[in-house]
Amino acid sequence: MDLLNSRPHAATGSLDTLHADQAANALLRPFGHPDAVAPSPERLADVRALRATLMTIVAAPDSAEAAPGWAELTERASSVTLRHTFSAPGTGLQQVDGDPVVGGITLAVAQLVTEGTWPRIRACANELCRHVFYDTTRSRTQRWHSYEMCGNKNNVAAYRARKKTLADG
Repeated sequence: MDLLNSRPHAATGSLDTLHADQAANALLRPFGHPDAVAPSPERLADVRALRATLMTIVAAPDSAEAAPGWAELTERASSVTLRHTFSAPGTGLQQVDGDPVVGGITLAVAQLVTEGTWPRIRACANELCRHVFYDTTRSRTQRWHSYEMCGNKNNVAAYRARKKTLADG
């Protein structure tokens, strides 16, 4: 989610936090980027493209709308070679070729999909916000990253619009 929220959106203003080397290193470290090295422009371009593809999937209202995003993700992930590994506790995927950061992101998404937790990653329903969050509700119906910041404002605006319509009509 930190990677998805590194794009310019309401919570970050107009900043892409991948522009600053220190912030980019911190964001990419969990995916295999070395600490002491600034990410290359090529790696950042690949990560931004992958992030945009993932946002297309997260922002899609249903699986049919997300299908082109999944196809694009499959295409982007083709630059990474993964191998199935087998051991006594189970199986897994291990990267054997390609950019380690793109591979790390690909493996993280694959793990979320396999665990069934990917559908819980959502973009805030406030079109001006679109902050990505993890839906922790039992019903899996959370719409706002923060009810106080986005949900309440949206509901108050809808109430006032309804009230105005009734008063005018």
